[in-house]
Amino acid sequence: MHDYPAPALAIAEDMRKAAAAQPARAVSFQGAPGANSHIAALQFDPDCLPMPCWSFADAIDAVREGKADRAIIPIENSANGRVADIHFLLPESGLSITGEHFMPIRHTLMATGPGPFRAAISHPQALGQCRGWLRGHGVLPMEYADTAAAAAKVAEDRDPELAAIAPPLSAELYGLTVIEPSIEDQHDNMTRFVVLARAPLDPAEITGTAMTTFVFQVRNIPAALYKALGGFATNGVNMTKLESYQDGANFAATRFYCDIVGKPGQVPVDNALEELGFYSKNLRLLGCYPQGRDRP
Repeated sequence: MHDYPAPALAIAEDMRKAAAAQPARAVSFQGAPGANSHIAALQFDPDCLPMPCWSFADAIDAVREGKADRAIIPIENSANGRVADIHFLLPESGLSITGEHFMPIRHTLMATGPGPFRAAISHPQALGQCRGWLRGHGVLPMEYADTAAAAAKVAEDRDPELAAIAPPLSAELYGLTVIEPSIEDQHDNMTRFVVLARAPLDPAEITGTAMTTFVFQVRNIPAALYKALGGFATNGVNMTKLESYQDGANFAATRFYCDIVGKPGQVPVDNALEELGFYSKNLRLLGCYPQGRDRP
């Protein structure tokens, strides 16, 4: 296990002890206390015990090993695209997606003093979402493990020319001064999180609109992808996400990650998945879960 900067370490240890005492309430997340994922966990389940982990893999392992009941992982951002390599992590994890949560992201510039600042440290995603502001103010972006840990690092180093980009909660936890409350380039900035658990939800027990996520690989025949996806169009199933990624170093096996509106047990979805099976291989359902936000 890696260590956070000292100001974050004591808080993280207290949170881990609380989670260890009641693992059924624990929700693991990647980042130091005060990270966006920490906030998302509390928004998704206000009664949970957030459990900080150093990496996405650590957060997933905490669920697999029974140290936490669920994990909450960011997978995509409206301004900067894919966040976590969920495509690689989730299929091999043995976990299932059981929920999703959408959270507006506000990036706050914080420091020990008023500046001026030569550099700002944060997670690469946060830096990417604030690149315009940083360039316009002549502040050098510097990558760090996560947003909240960056805030803790600034609090630890007490360098007056160094700032952090992190959620406002981090300034509160680590005693930093908020310099600018909202420096993201797009103020409709939104991150989608997925909730992972050891056991999948039963689609039949999901009330209201459901989402289904799966990965597949097309067969090596002409127009295989076109034919594989045709069943969703002809059956009127709304596909809200389709991403390709390479599986292996030889670039010969392309996998696809897909979200659809609906669930197994509904005739259109069953028909579409059956047709997909004719033209694909290694089809794996990653989860069926209640829709967290309407898709137009």
